[in-house]
Amino acid sequence: MKSKKALHPDAPLLHACHSKPVTRRDFIACGMSIGAGILTTGSVFSLFANPSKAYASLSPDLEMLKNQCGINVEGAGKIPFICFDLAGGANIAGSNILVGGAGGQLDFLSTQGYSKLGLPADMVPSAVNAANPAGGFVNTQLGLAFHSDSQLLAGILERTTMATQAMTNGAVIPSRSENDTGNNPHNPMYAIAKAGANGSLMPLIGSRNSDSGANSMAPAEFYNPEWRPTKIDRPSDVTGLVDVGDLFGLLDQNDAVAVMESIQRLSDNKLARVNSAVSRDQVIKELVRCGYVKSADLADRFGNPATLDPAADPDIVGNSGIFTSAEFNGDAEFRKTASVMKLVVNGFAGAGTVTIGGYDYHTGERGTGELRDLRAGRCIGACLEYAARRNQPLMIYLYSDGSVASNGRIDDSVNGRGKGEWTGDNSSTAASAMLVYNPNGRPSLLGGTALEQARHQQIGFMRPDASVETGSSMAANNVNLLVQTVMLNYLALHGEQGRLSEVAPFHGLGNAASQDRLTAFAPIV
Repeated sequence: MKSKKALHPDAPLLHACHSKPVTRRDFIACGMSIGAGILTTGSVFSLFANPSKAYASLSPDLEMLKNQCGINVEGAGKIPFICFDLAGGANIAGSNILVGGAGGQLDFLSTQGYSKLGLPADMVPSAVNAANPAGGFVNTQLGLAFHSDSQLLAGILERTTMATQAMTNGAVIPSRSENDTGNNPHNPMYAIAKAGANGSLMPLIGSRNSDSGANSMAPAEFYNPEWRPTKIDRPSDVTGLVDVGDLFGLLDQNDAVAVMESIQRLSDNKLARVNSAVSRDQVIKELVRCGYVKSADLADRFGNPATLDPAADPDIVGNSGIFTSAEFNGDAEFRKTASVMKLVVNGFAGAGTVTIGGYDYHTGERGTGELRDLRAGRCIGACLEYAARRNQPLMIYLYSDGSVASNGRIDDSVNGRGKGEWTGDNSSTAASAMLVYNPNGRPSLLGGTALEQARHQQIGFMRPDASVETGSSMAANNVNLLVQTVMLNYLALHGEQGRLSEVAPFHGLGNAASQDRLTAFAPIV
């Protein structure tokens, strides 16, 4: 029988067993909706070693007024948060991140279970691996255990240095969710904002123009229309966030800032001599005063386009960047990821979502899924590496709507890599995962023994047949509680897990002991 060929990562996925795509979410899941194209070239701003530092300084009197006006420069001081929504039902458990029984990731499943997760008997985690006789098919370079031939892992490692990898750890959460639907309330953006995440320009961003900023919905109990994510999926979306006016076409940045400072002072002197005879005279004057201060502050911080533009950031694009110019110009997902990570890691936004479509990849062969997992890994790795270069902590959350399964038939093609073909949807094999980067050292798992730590690194577990044990954790069979678990872990990284009842009084995660079992890491800030 002639083998099917792997599809290009941007090729649409149309399955005979699925209805034709109709909604926006349908088109995203089958990979028929991606970011627009853009071409970048060299810029004088790439001469700056650190573009975010290449701006003028406000005068001391305006700096004082800026604080009085409550102008937010550094965001809320929380850990940057980025989540990846792999739309369509990607494989996360087994062939990528290892999931085991009640004893943790290395409490191995049955051979039949791993076959369902796309791994033949000679590639199960405990099998003899000629390339690594001591470790088998297990890789723990990121702290979290991956299958050593995981293409998601390969992409992450490709974009990160060994130093970044050594400062990263993760946890996996086996959790069922419905297949091929954006109606799963998977997206945690509003929950993270409620926990305190905020940015100097906006609280939330997302690569889709939806209420969640993603393919999947946000839980209704966290929704706040004031925090609706700003749509960001390309560099022009980022640079278009701030308009500093025509003055910068006439003057350089230092002179433009000086002019705007002078305008503020003149206005302030005039206001001091004016009596508006309005009962709220001081309030009006304060609004006018702060408006001029804000204009000067925007000119100070964003008069240099490279401050916001991911394409002009040498840490992101160029000979020493995470992406080469050819990669950046040639892949819309790289540009999308770069745009989101630029804003979130630098504190311009509190949290962001990158939605990547086309993960309903049960195409009757394996190569299509492997190539798409590799690209997702590269995007995740880029975020980790950018955080390392900016010396910022970062929490990444990875999820998908449902998952896939294999019937055990092997794809021996180059891209299939001798693994099981993905032949159908399967919600019972689903999982989500967290990765945390800490510039001060690898995040520490909770627990006083190796077994306790293993149970914090894998929150819940699977049955030997590779189906989620729905009673293994509160998050295992309830997507709303899964989002609450992610929020709990975000709070815990700040040492604020005790605030859960304050932030989400409606939570369903039980008492303190129950919450402890759902928490992976000790605080990192």
